[in-house]
Amino acid sequence: MNELAPLNVRGRVADLLRSEAGQGLAEYALIIVLIAILSILALTIIGTQLSSELRTIGNSV
Repeated sequence: MNELAPLNVRGRVADLLRSEAGQGLAEYALIIVLIAILSILALTIIGTQLSSELRTIGNSV
């Protein structure tokens, strides 16, 4: 087994951490998370209002 293999892996990991390509990926991930949170909040609010409206219609029938 090559004794330099662990050093090579550490070097590659260090290069990835310094790379700016990872930064762009992290920014896209944050945008996706933000959109998901906003979507869940919007659906929760709309769902509550829709449920209330349907309950009113159901009671009047």
